[in-house]
Amino acid sequence: MKEVKIGIISDTHGVLREQVLENLRECDYIFHAGDIGSKEIVDKLNEISKLIIVRGNNDKESWADKIKENEVIEIEGFKIYMVHNKKDIPKEDSSIDMFIYGHSHSFSTDIKEGAIYFNPGSCGKKRFSLPLTMAIAHLKNKKIRIEKIEIMA
Repeated sequence: MKEVKIGIISDTHGVLREQVLENLRECDYIFHAGDIGSKEIVDKLNEISKLIIVRGNNDKESWADKIKENEVIEIEGFKIYMVHNKKDIPKEDSSIDMFIYGHSHSFSTDIKEGAIYFNPGSCGKKRFSLPLTMAIAHLKNKKIRIEKIEIMA
């Protein structure tokens, strides 16, 4: 079975670093969990791979009007739910294999009741002393493996 790679980013806030682009070029999909920052970032990511995005609390301009606040995506037998803020994740949905969210700018991965709860952190503007991060999810043989990538500022 072929491995599917999903580049997962969030909170770019108008900044798309070359190191992030390099990592995304090897991916079959790009998921952006909101606070994109500009239409130019959407256009650039669309040039690289199939793009799935959700709107963040800072995506308020007209270019973001048609972006949904959440998405449910099925890939390789996995059901993935993406939203910007963790508090907006549905409380009960046992059909979801992975929840992706952003907002806090802090990389986090947890497993609850068999589902992965994942925040790739921020790879845009530096916030406080938090590191810049993104991830690649490797989907193969009915398993999800998350590879954390630290971005040099």
